[in-house]
Amino acid sequence: MMQVVLVDAGGANLGSLRQALLRLGVEPVLSGDAAVIRAADRVILPGVSTAANVMRRLRELELVEVLRSLKAPLLGVCVGMQVLFEHSEEGDVPCLGLLPGRVAPLEAGPGVRVPHMGWNRLQPVRRSPLTRGIDDGAWAYFVHGYATPVTGDCELACTHGGRFAAVVRRGRVAGAQFHPERSAAAGARLLRNFIEEGA
Repeated sequence: MMQVVLVDAGGANLGSLRQALLRLGVEPVLSGDAAVIRAADRVILPGVSTAANVMRRLRELELVEVLRSLKAPLLGVCVGMQVLFEHSEEGDVPCLGLLPGRVAPLEAGPGVRVPHMGWNRLQPVRRSPLTRGIDDGAWAYFVHGYATPVTGDCELACTHGGRFAAVVRRGRVAGAQFHPERSAAAGARLLRNFIEEGA
């Protein structure tokens, strides 16, 4: 039986992510234990906080190198996605460095509020098994004030003021800036694809 681990990095979305996985027939294990995480078939790193807080928690649990050397597919969600990158300007903090790039603040402007909170449309950039079945223009739910640029690792983008990465993937490492657990059909499909296919 496949073991899916939710990393206990202190994210406020742990409960809702667990419920979303239960709806897919998957009972995840919540753990901050290195051995449990290393033994998992799929690992999800949630985060509703700041990059500095998530990285502090990962250092306290001695999980930074565990996640960097993980063999199983890894999915970061919201701030959990942001800390997959090299650096975040939110708190000027070094992150996991599994993906190249920096996390920068969204820019407010006329009609553009920051933080970006609410439903927005997903724009396809490239396709993989991770984003299969997610329609062009599908709606997803976002809550964030920082984001990463659209690069070669971006599979789905979104526009709020400027354009930013909504789903990224490189090898076994993937991330969703939106909250799949709150994003109805598109979010459920992303989670199902990750469980079935990996990153």
